[in-house]
Amino acid sequence: MQRILLFLYSLRVFLIFIGLEVLAIWLIFSYNSPQGAVFFNSSNYFAGSVLQARDGVTGYFTLGAANEALAEKNAELLSRLSVTMQPADSAYLEIDSVLASQYEFRSAKVINNSIRLNQNHITLNKGRKHGVREGMGVFNEQGVVGRVKGVTENFSSVISLLHTELLISSKVKSSSVFGSTKWDGKNTRKAKLLYVPRHVMLSEGDTVVTSGYNAVFPEGIMIGIVDEVTKGAETNYLDITIDLSTEFSRLTYVYLVENPLEEELDSLYQMSGVQNE
Repeated sequence: MQRILLFLYSLRVFLIFIGLEVLAIWLIFSYNSPQGAVFFNSSNYFAGSVLQARDGVTGYFTLGAANEALAEKNAELLSRLSVTMQPADSAYLEIDSVLASQYEFRSAKVINNSIRLNQNHITLNKGRKHGVREGMGVFNEQGVVGRVKGVTENFSSVISLLHTELLISSKVKSSSVFGSTKWDGKNTRKAKLLYVPRHVMLSEGDTVVTSGYNAVFPEGIMIGIVDEVTKGAETNYLDITIDLSTEFSRLTYVYLVENPLEEELDSLYQMSGVQNE
């Protein structure tokens, strides 16, 4: 302790000088408006820069949570829209429980995704305890993604649209001509629109969307754009290639859509011997 005091005593002149300088600076800025304004603005700029840098760092690490919250909110809004924006249909009656069916939406994050196989699958971070079940349709803001195949308590597996055995009930938006979209296992950005008769007039650039004919997807979800139309060589159908709207190599967040009446419709199809996609 004595050594510390001796050391400070040896620096007494320097310490007194520093103290007087600080006092002088304080008096200048306190009693002179121009200098005070400069000091105030400079200190605010420095503090603002530090706070902005801090917020940038913390914002980066919380970006994932923010995106997930945004996806949940979007799913909630989609559910509300499905109630308030029923498609125009002159045959619609409120007492008709089938036409009044309501789709429900949930959000999920893609945690695994394959695009290099003939039968590609996607893994989501939501499962049975989050309300996910087999058969639910999956899409994102770009278009159709696939259909839920398997579900565990916390995760779910999705058959990607890039799967050679998955058929999506589709229609050409401009003419309401319907068919089925199927991937041929070649180009991850293209698929085939099947079962469109040869007499139908289609043009490059026509939009292909979900038909709403099955219980998986609502009507009007984007699938792709017609890229090429040729006459089928040995069939009664056109050979149609479409550019898929969904970019599968960049999937992050998706939405799951559920029709509460799907089981009832499937049961009806089975009893009637109707094959449903």
